[in-house]
This record gives sequence, structure tokens and C-alpha cells, in this order.
Amino acid sequence: MHKLDAVDDLILDEALTVDPAESGDASEEDAFGSGEDTDEAGSGEDLADAPVLVLEAPAVAAELAGQGRTVLHRSDQLEDEADVPAELLESWDDPRLAEVRLVLLRLPANLNALDELAELVATHCHPEVRLVAGARVKHMTRGMNDVLAAHFGEVRASLGVRKCRVLHAAGALPDARGTQPTWPREAALEEFGLTVLSHGATFAGNKLDLGTRLLLGQVADLRPAPGADRAVDLGSGSGILATVLARNGWQVTGVDSSRAAVAATAATAAANRATVEVLRTDALTDWSAADLDLVVCNPPFHVGSAKDSSPAFRMIASAAHALRPGGELWCVYNAHLPYLPALRRDVGPSEVVARDRSYIVTRSTRES
Repeated sequence: MHKLDAVDDLILDEALTVDPAESGDASEEDAFGSGEDTDEAGSGEDLADAPVLVLEAPAVAAELAGQGRTVLHRSDQLEDEADVPAELLESWDDPRLAEVRLVLLRLPANLNALDELAELVATHCHPEVRLVAGARVKHMTRGMNDVLAAHFGEVRASLGVRKCRVLHAAGALPDARGTQPTWPREAALEEFGLTVLSHGATFAGNKLDLGTRLLLGQVADLRPAPGADRAVDLGSGSGILATVLARNGWQVTGVDSSRAAVAATAATAAANRATVEVLRTDALTDWSAADLDLVVCNPPFHVGSAKDSSPAFRMIASAAHALRPGGELWCVYNAHLPYLPALRRDVGPSEVVARDRSYIVTRSTRES
């Protein structure tokens, strides 16, 4: 169950000051200090049925839906979309977005993620859309204002409350509408002959992070054996590992809980003419037992801004379940993290096959 916290409370409070359904025929001056009167938008009663778009804030979506508002919600992480009593926005081509005049957002720490979201809101929502985006002050930077200003004519900050703050944006820039999207973005990984695409929230973007580089150096030449060719890139990110394995003849599925990751994995595979199935799911918890011959994994050790290794331990345990006897899990992780005992306990015999100053690559073999 998603519970409101101080950031959510402030977003909701600040939304009341600019919500067209609450303010009726209030002018832009009331909300932002300048601008034209917006009588043409209709009365507050008319706008009460207009959908509110809630991004990356499941507790806010649940709260507004419980108040009887029409709510569309969307988050990057699968767990943030679960058990929310509001309608999930599956596609940015949804025609209902043209009616959205209010968007509520929990600010992502990643400026690229914010840039893509701001671009999508400015492009697809009503021209008079207002964006209310909040976070804890310690996680906010001036760069967030600059990113929003690239898509909206008016950007201002609220007062700080309980160590939280909100950014308001309005006046979607005319150039945003009808233009080609700038995401996903492409880069060449020449040393491996790859074209890599990423969305704003994709881990490491379209670059090769140091941990994945170390792992890729160990698995780039792996080839399947006859009848033993089922592989998963667990936490697939931009799909670099999945695409290389597919190019080597593996039957590969890229698995991630992130919307940005599965979209990027599919795009990278397509750009390199590789066949990769993509699946958005929580690790391999629902995968058939003893089905896979190979799993490669660069697990996260953060949940949002907080350090948290629980997703990694869940990924290791689920990989053990999905591997056939004799199947292998190749994993890379920060050298200070205590994953090796878990690999030996949950999967089987495990050895360190590569390491540098920051990362360790291990190979674990599933016991019967």
C-alpha cells in the first residue's frame, strides 16, 4: 500500500493553488503572477472531470482517486504502479492527455529522466497544463529549474515545508508541440560495434558504465551449447549485454522492472538487428523453474535515492530458481557489497573471475 509522505503532502497542497478544477476561471496571474485571463478554459465544475496526470507518485494518485478525481498515473518502476486505484497511462499517445491541465510529479534525481518527462508533458498535455513537481530539498538542484525552463515559459519554486519544496511550471513552449521527440537518444559503442539507445530514466543512459564494462569483457565471447541456449539479461538497462548475447546466438530475454529500461533494451536490440524479447517484471520471481542456461546481471544497490541491496538479493534468489542445474549466473557488483555469500548460498559454487578497484565479477553454477 502506498502511503503519503511529506513530499506528497506538499505536492497536493501546492496543487490546490493552481488546480483549474479548483480555481475555476482564475487567471494566470492568480497562479503564477502574470499572464492572460483563462476564462476560455471553462468553469471549475467543467474541469473537475478533466483527468489529472500523476507521475512517479503512486500515493498521490491513490489519494486523488479516493477523492473522486479522474486520475491517470504512470511510474517508471513496476512496483510503483501496483495497487494504485487509478487508471494506468500505458501510452503517451493516449488522446485523453490532450485534456490534462494538471500534472503532479515527484521529481526524479536524474535530470535526463526529468527532461524526458517534461518534454512529454509539454508535448502531449493541454497547452495550458500546469506542472507541480516536488522532492526533498536535499535531493533538488538548480539544474531541475533549468530543465523545466527548457520546456515551459514559467518556472518558480515554492517555499520549503518540512524539508521539502515544489517547483511549479506552466506555459508549455510553443516549439514543444508538434516537434519530433528527442528521446530515446543514441550513441555509438564503437569498441563493441553497437548502437545504444536510452530513455531519460535508463540506468547509465546510452553509455557503458564501469561495472557493465567489466562484466561484458567476461561474457562477450560466451557461446551457447546445442540445446542450452536460453539466456536472460536480468536488469537489462539499455540492453547492451542482451544484444551482445543475442548476437552470439543466445535466445535472450531482457528483464527489468523499469519502463525506461525495457523500452531502451528493445530499441538497442532493434538498432543492432538483434532478436531480444523484453519483459517488464520483478526479477525472475514468476519465471519457470530450471528453465535458463545463463543469466547475466548488474544488480542495483539503490532504491530511489536510498542505498538498498534488497532488490539485488531478490534478483539472485530468483535467478537461482530459474536456472537449470549446471546453468550459470554471471554477476557484477561493487566490491564492498556482501553478495558472494548469498550467491554461494542461493545459487551454488561461485568464483571471482575478474575484479578491479571498484567492481567484482563472479560466476556461479546452479547446483541440482
